[in-house]
This record gives sequence, structure tokens and C-alpha cells, in this order.
Amino acid sequence: MPYDRQCAIACYRLRKGEFIMKKRTWRAVFAVLVCAVMLMCGACGGDAQDSKKQGDAAEEVTNTPDDGNNADSSGADSGEDIVGGGSDEGGDIADGSGTDAGENTANDGSPEGNDSTDITALKEQMGFHVEGRALLDANGNPFVMRGVNHAHTWFADELGTALKAIQETGSNAVRIVLSDGGQWTKTDAQAVADILAICKNLGMVAILEVHDATGYNDVDSLLQAAEYFVEIKDVLIGTEDTCIINIANEWGGDWNSGRWREGYTQAIPMLREAGLAHTIMVDSCGWGQYGKCIGDYGREVFEADVLGNTMFSVHMYGTAGGTEKSIDDNIGYALDQDLCLVIGEFGYNHSDGDVLEDYIMARCVELEVGYLAWSWKGNGGGVEYLDLALDWNGARLSEDWGEIVINGPNGIRETAEPCTVFTAADQD
Repeated sequence: MPYDRQCAIACYRLRKGEFIMKKRTWRAVFAVLVCAVMLMCGACGGDAQDSKKQGDAAEEVTNTPDDGNNADSSGADSGEDIVGGGSDEGGDIADGSGTDAGENTANDGSPEGNDSTDITALKEQMGFHVEGRALLDANGNPFVMRGVNHAHTWFADELGTALKAIQETGSNAVRIVLSDGGQWTKTDAQAVADILAICKNLGMVAILEVHDATGYNDVDSLLQAAEYFVEIKDVLIGTEDTCIINIANEWGGDWNSGRWREGYTQAIPMLREAGLAHTIMVDSCGWGQYGKCIGDYGREVFEADVLGNTMFSVHMYGTAGGTEKSIDDNIGYALDQDLCLVIGEFGYNHSDGDVLEDYIMARCVELEVGYLAWSWKGNGGGVEYLDLALDWNGARLSEDWGEIVINGPNGIRETAEPCTVFTAADQD
């Protein structure tokens, strides 16, 4: 990992008084020492949020379980043509004995001795909020997502056309791919503001996700994604009723529940300390397909949120979505703990096997769980079959996928209900 990024994250933790020494590589230790000197001299300032993940050599993801909490099945890429699998250079794998956040967090989820987060003000600022299994909108009404994913970061020029076409399918939500600059061109604050404005005008809830940490296993890549949202907070604050923050797409390529907990119990408080009160969405590890991490530690991750406003996401391809049992198990890991869940991505086929998309959609309708199909258009690298639309304007839908998700039984047109935040505004 580049020295400047090690230094940036170390500075962040030092300023917050949260840095806890752990087993790291000599480079990480050196970075901390240098940053301590820099802080004493006033040199670090506030630039930690501007650091970028640069050019880490991607390491092939190992999908073999790392500890007793992990599955025996193999993971799979979620359908995007992504070169994934960055690894933690220090080999800092959680062993279930505790986490950074857990060591300075009270049992009720409130950080001990943290005066920088005004909980009362943040609660008043919330729009969407979680209540048990349910996601409630700003009017207190249940909101069940029915929509699709849009690969904005690679097709920015198609934004207006694609979002209008997605809205015309009846979708009430759209999950938008962004970049923090780690792998692709950074999506700047103005671009995010434009996305939010278009979605609001079209009456769709925007779910924003950073894609650069896909499949990576080092905690720092997750924290980099969280820092991105902190950096653009000025365009996010005030959109709590129409926007959900999905910190990182499929962070955690391996099947390590402990490290998943370690990462998110650090990342979630970063957003709250920055004054962001949005509902936070957390993808499961194992390229999004290992819902058991939610069963193992979902409650602890939820309690790391001082607002209790975190929901979870499982992605369903051939591994998580290949059999009725795996689908039911992966949904149950969250619902059985009274945690809110969405199927944040799913397909009808993939490199890891066939997907029971009809069963996924039926179970989601039965259990009032949201779903977001991958993806509108632009897939490559041999998974072009996951394009829902054959044209950006939606004039033609793919027969095997788009027609099923949008016009089929339990599909979007049949089951989507608009968010009452938009319908109430229309009535006014």
C-alpha cells in the first residue's frame, strides 16, 4: 500500500484518538510514527480525507474459509467485469478476539468518550430509518426497494438517458456505481449532486456505492471508501430522505466474518462522526454472497451505528442464489436477527452457476425484502448477458433477463410502490 495512504488513515485515527496498535507491517508502524511527528508539528492538517488508494498490486482472492465462521463453498465475482482481490499487506486478519471499534465502543453502540457526534441532532436529521426488519421512509411508511443497478462510473455520459429509462420501468430505487478514485476516475461531488437531483426529480431513491474496494480484503480500502463519503458530505447532508449510502460494493472477497466485522465497525462511525445521518447499507463479504457474516456478526455491526440506522445487503448469483436453500439461508441470516435486508444485486446466471431468479423475487415479495437487479446495461468480459436493457434508453429489454425482472411475475412493474416522500410531495 502506498505510504501516503497509510499515513492518511493513521492521521485520521490519531486525530480521533482511536488509533489502537495492532499487528501491522513495518511500513504501517513507520507511517504512524511519522504521522505522530507531523501532527505535533501541525503538518498533517485535514488532508487525510483527500488521500487516494493508488496502484496496489491486486492479489488473487482466496475464497477458502479463513476461520470457523466461514462457509465451505467458493465465492464468485458478482457479475461486474472487475479485476479484484487486493489483500491486506500486513496479513491483519481478525480472529474474533475483538475489533478496533469494539475496543472503544460501548455495548449500546455509542462510542465512549466521543464528544464530536451530536446524537440528538443526527437523529433529527434522519430521513430513511431502520426499524427492525423494516426500512421506513421519512414519513414513517415502509419502503421496499424494487429497482436495478446502474454502472455510472464507467458510463457517465449515459446518466440522464439511463435514469429516465429506469424510472419508466416502474423502479422506485436505483443503485449507482461511484468511484473514490482508487481504481477508476473519481466521481466528484458535483457529479454526485447531479445524480441525486436527477433521481429526486424522477421519484427514485438513490443508493450510492463505491466500487473501488470490490473484492479487496484490507480494512484500509474500506476506510478509503468511507472517507470518500465524508469528503463529499456537503452534497449529501440534506438528502437523508431520498438517498442511502452503501459504503463499499462487495468489500471482503474472502469469507472472513471476523474481518468483515472489524472493517465495518470502524467505517460506520466515520460517517456518523462526519455528520452523515443517512441509512447505511452494508454488503456481506465473499463478494457479497456470504450472508453468514451477517448471521455471525451483523448485530455487532448494527450496534456500531450510534443511530441504529444500518441495513444489510446480500448479492445473489450462483453461490448465494443457486438453490432454494441457499437463498432462504442467506435471507434468514439477517431476518432471523430482526435486521433489515435487501438483495442488493442478483442475476439469472453467472460464472459460478445458474441462479433461481424467480424464487429470489418470489421470496422477496413474500417477505417484503427489497431487490435490485444487476444491471441496466454495460456489462462486459463475458457477462454481457446480465444487461437488462439492450439500449440505454430501454427501448429493448433482454428476453432472458430484463423482461423477467421488469415485466415478469413478482417483477418491478407488478410489485414496486413509490416512496411516499415523493408521492406526498406530488400531492402537495
